[in-house]
Amino acid sequence: MTFKSLLLSGAALAVLASPALANCPSVTVADMKGLTADYPQQFELAEFEEKASCALTFNQNPDINGLNGRILGNGALSEVAERLPAEPLVVAPYDKIGTYGGVLTGISKGTESGTSDLLSVRHVNFVRYADDLQTVVPNVAKGWSWNDGYTELTITLREGHKWSDGEPFTAEDVAFWYNDIILNPDVYEKTPGRWLFAGEKVKVEALDPLTVKFTFPVPTPGILNRFATDYGQPFQPKHFLGQFMPKYNENAEALAKEHGFENAAAAVDFYYGGSDWKDVPSPLLKDGDKAAKIGRAVVPTLESHIVVEESSEGRKLVANPYFHMVDTAGNQLPYIPEISEIYIGDKEVQNLKIMNGEVVWKQQAIFLEDFPLLKENEAKGNYTVSFAPTFGENVFFSFNRTHKDPVLAEIFSDVRFNRAMSHAMNRDEINEIVYLGQGTPMQGVPAEQKTVTFITQDMLNKDIAYDVDAAKALLAEMGLKDSDGDGTLERPDGKPLVVRMVYSTQGVPVKMMELVRDYWSAAGVRVDLKEVTSDEYRAAGNNNDLDVTTWKYDGNAGPTISQDVTAFIPPFGDYFNPGTGFEWAAWKESNGAEGTEPPADIKKLWDLSEKFIQVEMGSEESNKLGQEIAQIHVDNLLKIGTVGDIVAPFMYRNDLKNVKPIKAKTYDFYWTYPYRPQQWSLEQ
Repeated sequence: MTFKSLLLSGAALAVLASPALANCPSVTVADMKGLTADYPQQFELAEFEEKASCALTFNQNPDINGLNGRILGNGALSEVAERLPAEPLVVAPYDKIGTYGGVLTGISKGTESGTSDLLSVRHVNFVRYADDLQTVVPNVAKGWSWNDGYTELTITLREGHKWSDGEPFTAEDVAFWYNDIILNPDVYEKTPGRWLFAGEKVKVEALDPLTVKFTFPVPTPGILNRFATDYGQPFQPKHFLGQFMPKYNENAEALAKEHGFENAAAAVDFYYGGSDWKDVPSPLLKDGDKAAKIGRAVVPTLESHIVVEESSEGRKLVANPYFHMVDTAGNQLPYIPEISEIYIGDKEVQNLKIMNGEVVWKQQAIFLEDFPLLKENEAKGNYTVSFAPTFGENVFFSFNRTHKDPVLAEIFSDVRFNRAMSHAMNRDEINEIVYLGQGTPMQGVPAEQKTVTFITQDMLNKDIAYDVDAAKALLAEMGLKDSDGDGTLERPDGKPLVVRMVYSTQGVPVKMMELVRDYWSAAGVRVDLKEVTSDEYRAAGNNNDLDVTTWKYDGNAGPTISQDVTAFIPPFGDYFNPGTGFEWAAWKESNGAEGTEPPADIKKLWDLSEKFIQVEMGSEESNKLGQEIAQIHVDNLLKIGTVGDIVAPFMYRNDLKNVKPIKAKTYDFYWTYPYRPQQWSLEQ
């Protein structure tokens, strides 16, 4: 029996009268009151009450009913104790028990551009990494267990957990996500490869309302890391989306047409968007009138905040009245009840808003080149700008070896060309101008060297010496000449060798692009530079239309590669950070019927990578496989790196409290997710 159910009995009143069950101490990370938690900085309710010899009572934001009134489709609220799970997660704030109120204002570049920073503020998953970036701790899940062979993962959920509309969240919602969304050809024409293992499906089954079991076709020890760091949430509201599926509702087609959809599948697509990613346009942006007619603005969520408004200018969100976390004083989180996300593509305007004090939190797409300006205006904007170490911030340049232009494909596939372009770059100058001397020149490697042990110094130093003469000699060895003396080499077909370099400031600093353009031009390769939005960049990259892809190496930290080898194998990237080698990937996927057959060592990467994720990260076998994979990447210079081990700025307004200096500024641990932003508080 839970404590909340005891409250309804006379026995509970007697228990409450006992001195052993006094008011609970307001535990914070700064003052744990002598308590030690099973997991860093958080407790299960029963654990907290037992260790503190207390009975926790629950409180709510006094404005929660008004906030709930802005959530289209939500009914009147019951008492907070009835809305919380029977087993809420008890969070110790960093410095103090917070106060309710305020608006967390942030900036993104567009609906699907630069939004993951703010998405991470409201994000939840089964588990997360604690802020030590080493310990996996419960979140939505209360617990988990493995079989000995790492093929069966059993996850236990929280009793009484509810969706943001008050409907029960159960193991059926997890099974529904995989069996009826991920494997549904009406949603995904082709099952996403990231949810197949050795090319096979997972068996996901609800054993009972609180227990879900994942059975993998091969050992998959790293999957818990995916749940701890990944944007994809492995649960969807069956009660809502299922009404538009004939499997669960014989009137689904009629219901969909009643709401103005062509068919039931279109209704699911309207709300789910065909993506686990939360920055796809919401139904409010797609067709707000249709959403209003249906009576549901967005899909119910387990996140701390839910979208209530969206336009081409930004999003507004309010607190989820059924959120599963409380602080040690029993206050339901989040403290900050509203998020306002503004879309601004121009970096100068972004910086101006920060300097004017209009932004509460920002870490994504702030570069070291912005730091002096932002630092100079700290007092004016009443904010603090600080440095944090980075993972995956080494900017790379990857030439398209399966280019649609066969002449460029041949040039780009020659490792001598890639070595030449690497030697032509003055990384020391890049470090000084772009990174204020804070980084270390290094080659691109497919695993963040600070999180694994198999990257060698020889790999990091491969072909990074600035030597224009050596670059020109390699190009001449290829037979590339400047016959007309205009300073630009000619291709074998007589045309000038011109590389069109398209880039987005979300992924790379502008100044670096200008420097690299000049370096390569000095070696005889003319570069036409063009800045585009990240949406345009990604569209071109994923359509194999780019001469060279350039972005940061996000997605290569240890926890990520332990369960997702996207960066290891063609096309060496995903939709959000596209790589090159698309025709190699097509060859593999079609068993040689389509695409371009890759070189022998590239072929090895598929087999090596499959073995890599089937063994425990950090084991001797894992390190041996990882080193072989990395060596193939470096020998071929699949991605030419620039400067790593850099620090990068982030900022927060000074009225934001319970902010701890972040251990790393990185997408690979999903930005703010380890730092529990639900316990952030705005000082009123």
